[in-house]
Amino acid sequence: MNINLFKVTNMNNSIPLTPMGDDQRFQHDLVSLQDELLRYAYKLTMDRDEAYDLLQETSLKALDNRDKYTPDTNFKGWMYTIMRNIFINNYRKVVRDQTFVDHTDNLFHLSQSQDAGFATTESAYDTKEIRRAVNSLPREYRVPFAMHVSGFKYREIADKLSLPLGTVKSRIFFTRQRLQAQLKDFR
Repeated sequence: MNINLFKVTNMNNSIPLTPMGDDQRFQHDLVSLQDELLRYAYKLTMDRDEAYDLLQETSLKALDNRDKYTPDTNFKGWMYTIMRNIFINNYRKVVRDQTFVDHTDNLFHLSQSQDAGFATTESAYDTKEIRRAVNSLPREYRVPFAMHVSGFKYREIADKLSLPLGTVKSRIFFTRQRLQAQLKDFR
């Protein structure tokens, strides 16, 4: 199916129309899809400024890769795929940047935010008790649990520790159960 879009070449009473080239059609389609893409970006990010940033990044990526687009195919689908992939990659980057793996033997930094302050002596005591319970775990259970709490996915933990996926899942599960039993007063 070959649909020719036309561009206006002059604005007086007689308007001769000429067929659009692929580059002009690409630009036209890109501009006409901006509002729809912005709505989709907002749906993904739930933040106005981030949605605008995502839209801009998507448009730039599409322009940079226009040679990879095949004319007369689903342009809208191609653009939505680019936006979704950029969103997923950005999300993974944020998670990766915020993930801290504690390599100390006693996991001192486990799940401690950088700006964590203790509001009361009681909360400081509670945090100390939780750390004590986590540090009392055997290393083969403590390390996968610490990585999971830090944001690693089961598959990533299995790959990094050279363990089967099922082993990682069961160790994290049993660690949770053990900690829940030890820390039942903290609920």
